[in-house]
Amino acid sequence: MGRYLNPGAGMYKEALNSKIYVDKSPIISYTNESIGTRQKYMCVSRPRRFGKSMTAEMLTAYYDKTADSEEIFQKLKIGKIPDGLKFCNKFDVIKLNMQEFLSRTNEINSMIERIKFVILRDIESAYPDINYLDHSDLIDTLYDVYKAVDRQFIFIIDEWDCIFREYKNDTLAQTKYLDFLRDLFKDKEYVGLVYMTGILPIKKYGTNSALNMFTEFSMENSGPLAQFIGFTETEVQELCTEYHFDFEECKAWYNGYYFPQCGAIYNPNSIVKAILLQRFDDYWNQTETYDALRIYIDMNFDGLKDSIIKLMAGERQVINTGSFQNDMTNFSNADDVMTLLIHLGYLGYDIDTKEVFIPNNEIMQEFVTATTAKNSWDEVMNSVKKSDELLNATWNLDNGKVANYIENAHFETSHLQYNDENALSYTISLAYYSARQYYTVIRELPAGKGFADLAFIPRKKYSDKPAMIVELKWDKSQNTAINQIKNNEYPEVLSEYKDNLLLVGINYDKKTKNHECRIDKV
Repeated sequence: MGRYLNPGAGMYKEALNSKIYVDKSPIISYTNESIGTRQKYMCVSRPRRFGKSMTAEMLTAYYDKTADSEEIFQKLKIGKIPDGLKFCNKFDVIKLNMQEFLSRTNEINSMIERIKFVILRDIESAYPDINYLDHSDLIDTLYDVYKAVDRQFIFIIDEWDCIFREYKNDTLAQTKYLDFLRDLFKDKEYVGLVYMTGILPIKKYGTNSALNMFTEFSMENSGPLAQFIGFTETEVQELCTEYHFDFEECKAWYNGYYFPQCGAIYNPNSIVKAILLQRFDDYWNQTETYDALRIYIDMNFDGLKDSIIKLMAGERQVINTGSFQNDMTNFSNADDVMTLLIHLGYLGYDIDTKEVFIPNNEIMQEFVTATTAKNSWDEVMNSVKKSDELLNATWNLDNGKVANYIENAHFETSHLQYNDENALSYTISLAYYSARQYYTVIRELPAGKGFADLAFIPRKKYSDKPAMIVELKWDKSQNTAINQIKNNEYPEVLSEYKDNLLLVGINYDKKTKNHECRIDKV
């Protein structure tokens, strides 16, 4: 057992001993199938605190021939899968955390030389009797061991992309690093599997990648590994049942990432923290400050600011992810910025519709903090500050105050295109920001003989709050809006709230530029 060659199962055992552990071992079935095939190069990228390092530790413990971990994996899900243990403790594993090497060196050449040095030291310690061609050449040494023992190496690379995050503008260093990885892995017979994990997908050069042999699994397209990116909804439900935690509130706070292959995905760190501390809160800001987000949403690209405001209003935005260069500096348009935010976890992505969205209340708080901390986002700051007053005015059936608050919110966002009911809904949704603390907000809710523009459904914890149906009109009247709600029988879909239901009709008069409101209590 060495430090980097065959480091053992110690770190993984620590994870297993933790109070909350979710078994993700079936991912090993996929990596087993990839060993010794053209699919043996895998790059799995996901945001901070999504369990990247734990997966790396698990794979290390499984494959490491010195770990003696078969008994551990027999008890896990992989042990119940046919042939799930066929490669358990059968390989030499080289595990590297690139952040460690970057932190201990001050430039790329020193980093690469240190990586070579520590691997060579471990190899020669483990195999002292091999006749090495060149003791100083890592690739030759790996070939020598492979030919001598007839056993390929498994490479587990954690934080593979740290140089692109910390040396954002040093293209020379990035090129040297990618060349080092390409030379080490590409077309090398001694490679059985390379599993790399980080936040960013593999860096592109123009339209090509220096590591084009890798299959990528990312927040944009996770493919068959979707269920291993984070906690599935079933896993979160099971945890909430076990620890007597409110699943509905958990879902309201942390649900939102979505992959067609498995449905909803949750950030493991947020779920674990919330359950252990028995408190719903924004745990994202414990891993990264809001400045990290603000840097990108403040960038000067046409349409970016409007898109962010629409997303904060609960809308979705179609984007083109194709021009993103998989780094943190080269942006050519607003879509590139939003594509980066997908990989950082600040935006969810629907691969079928090509739409981005803010995934949940936790991430929404990050956007609110980032935008209300700077004057350039006055329209958001003012709407959010007044949203409590607007909500209270609605509950108090104060038609005049509600119309006034909506009108002010309209002027705050007047740079947005404001020419139909859909655009009006952006203003309304953002103005009612505070309502998300108490309600599940649904746009275009199927109801009665049509679709309600906005429905505010109280979460179980706040069942004392009134449900609300909001209908928006453009150049008609607030009475028309209320009549549509009643005539089309929208309240029927919320019949369980029939004794505590508000009908809210809002109209915008294009000539007078005034907003009118009528609130009826059912």
